[in-house]
Amino acid sequence: MKVIYNTLFKRTSTYAVAIIGATFFFERAIDVSSTALFESINKGKLWKDIKSKYE
Repeated sequence: MKVIYNTLFKRTSTYAVAIIGATFFFERAIDVSSTALFESINKGKLWKDIKSKYE
């Protein structure tokens, strides 16, 4: 616990960078997983699935 405090939380600048980095990776994880969930629920109804019928 002391190592985490000394490396991330002791200085405001490193704390802010850690929060920004965690936010970026959390946002990307939510975006990728929600897109995958949406595409799995709507499989066969999306343009990429039915494109060959109309070209």
